[in-house]
Amino acid sequence: MFRTLGGGDLTTNQANGTHPHDITELCEEGSRLYAHALRTGRIARADVESAPCLMEFALLHPDPDDATWLRPVPPSVALAQRLNPIERTISEHRRTSVQLAEVFEPFMALSAQGTAPTHSITVLEGLDRINAALDLATTQCQNEVLTVQPSARHPERRVIEGLERDRTLTERGVRIRTLYQHTARYSPERLAYVDRFTSGKAEYRTIDELVERLIICDETVAFIPVREDRQVALEIRHPGLVRYLIKVFEFMWSRAVPLSAGAPYETAPDGITDIQHSIAKLLVEGHVDEAIARRLGMNVRTCRAHIAKLATALGSGSRAQLGFLIAQSGILQPDQAVPGGDDHP
Repeated sequence: MFRTLGGGDLTTNQANGTHPHDITELCEEGSRLYAHALRTGRIARADVESAPCLMEFALLHPDPDDATWLRPVPPSVALAQRLNPIERTISEHRRTSVQLAEVFEPFMALSAQGTAPTHSITVLEGLDRINAALDLATTQCQNEVLTVQPSARHPERRVIEGLERDRTLTERGVRIRTLYQHTARYSPERLAYVDRFTSGKAEYRTIDELVERLIICDETVAFIPVREDRQVALEIRHPGLVRYLIKVFEFMWSRAVPLSAGAPYETAPDGITDIQHSIAKLLVEGHVDEAIARRLGMNVRTCRAHIAKLATALGSGSRAQLGFLIAQSGILQPDQAVPGGDDHP
């Protein structure tokens, strides 16, 4: 269940007599009653039952002479009570900033003299450090983010985090181009995610095969994983390497199919779909089922189901015979292996 701004769902908050909002979003009823109390100097306790937030936010206090009445706290006092802890926090952060600047100031001088090496490739170990580097890069991004995202089902929390990050970028005017595998077209979570972006600042395309994740911000910094568990990543700031990765992305992008174009898995007259053509190619190259599934962004069970259909279409009785029949059938000819193509001899 989605939680309201003040915490807890709406029904629970009403049952507990609390308003699900912060003081920065004082409700209309609370604002009206507080203004009335300031004008008259007091207000009946019974009159504020519809706005318990006034007591929660200490905007009213009991009348010392009559418990049935409440008196308003002056707005200057209420404001000071709210601002004081914020200002203390700001002051503490400023002191920390000064201290950090003093610590790094000698090293900045060394770097300016050219005595310290420039690290164009940084190894990031652990998800916290990887995410912190990604957050910093996207926060500093001004123009465009390129991403390659091999299809996979993600926990709802990660989908929401990605949605919030992309929403913030597009609101700043940053363009986003994302590549998925064709299998993403059958993921309800992924399609719901994409539907949130209709401003034209985000574009999505799919292609039959992607190798690994890639994120590039402003032609300045790129991130690639090092291990399959994605616990280690490289942050690349070498201009030549970043330009190379951009060219790789553009090569794949030009061959991908817009997500809005509909399903690219058309069935040819021979009964073999485009995804089965992709599987046939990988089978001939000697890949096992698990590797094929990973490269095409599907689970192993789905992959094996496609292989079975491919075997039936070609009349194969064994895995060894299937490879021979694929090669003999000519289905891997260039004019038959274009993802999303409509022409199948």
